[in-house]
Amino acid sequence: MKIESPYPNLDFLIHGYFNEDFDLWGDNVPEIVSCFKKESDKSLHQLIIDEIDRFKLDHVVNLNENFEEIYGLYVDPEPWGYTTVSFLDELKRLLSE
Repeated sequence: MKIESPYPNLDFLIHGYFNEDFDLWGDNVPEIVSCFKKESDKSLHQLIIDEIDRFKLDHVVNLNENFEEIYGLYVDPEPWGYTTVSFLDELKRLLSE
């Protein structure tokens, strides 16, 4: 039985755009998010922003470890020049523009 994610929209962004084929959508985080925004509705952007906030609250004690466990197969913020917090904050900033 598959457990439903509490962050389905954030999952969609990370699984779909920050996977091993990320370079199809851009060479850096702003380019990838820009491509995502062009292909999605603004209401989805706000849902992801809300889920990022909830993810950070839900995992305040072990944010890095939980991010790695949930999204580590898809994205590692460090090679992009981010920490987990700064990566999530950058996603929020770019989605809100």
